[in-house]
Amino acid sequence: MSKVIFITGTSSGLGKLTAKYFAEQGWNVAATMRTPEKETELTKYDNIKIIKQDVTDVEQTKNAVSEAINTFGRIDVVVNNAGMGTYGALELAKEADIDWQFAVNTRGPINVIRAFLPHFRENGGGMFINISSFMGVTTAVPLGSLYNMSKFALEGLTEGLYYELKPLNISLRLIEQGGSTGNNFGDNITWNKNTAITAYDELTGKLKALMGSTDESLRDDPMVIVNVIADLATGKSNQFRTVIGQMGNNLMALRNSVPIEEYLEKISANFS
Repeated sequence: MSKVIFITGTSSGLGKLTAKYFAEQGWNVAATMRTPEKETELTKYDNIKIIKQDVTDVEQTKNAVSEAINTFGRIDVVVNNAGMGTYGALELAKEADIDWQFAVNTRGPINVIRAFLPHFRENGGGMFINISSFMGVTTAVPLGSLYNMSKFALEGLTEGLYYELKPLNISLRLIEQGGSTGNNFGDNITWNKNTAITAYDELTGKLKALMGSTDESLRDDPMVIVNVIADLATGKSNQFRTVIGQMGNNLMALRNSVPIEEYLEKISANFS
């Protein structure tokens, strides 16, 4: 019997690439997205079921999970991939954008996990793979406080759940991807703006320049992430936390080698 994987945020980027890969490996795939009526590529696969889901909508998420289970009979692995980034000074952020950042990146995975737990308990096990970021364990650039917040929270959620789900044979995995993995992340950035406040303009300009000119040698092939997901899903790797890419690993090495005060000053000096 083919195994089944449920993946959120499959309309583009990493989510779509992961759905295609697993389908081509013979898995059945429940691929969710907010606007399935616009999808034309994944519809070509007989073993992919496209399901409407906004992860921030609790009832819609419950319905999506039920539809996936009814279609395939069981789900073995869940990938919480849907995400977005809010950047810019906190003072400039709109209330709705603050709430949306948390809703997508943190509450979204909570909604999915809660919807799947009865199914996994009944089946005697399952796996959640949460797509995080190295910015969930360390700050790497200025003006990313809201994104950091959401991913730090996802990291804490995943670690905390380990203790209550391990006795139920439900596994948890974290993938900390980099910011330059070719996964359309830049297309999903919301920039905090307020033309009446100019105090952050210089710093914002420096960050945008950095994001637009990242060294090509630091850009990671998104298939690296897909392969890590595959290794975790198949049990080839049992690593709880996997940091992807040169940039993330370099920053984590620096963060672990010096006191936090020194680390923050080193990062800050890059933008002074």
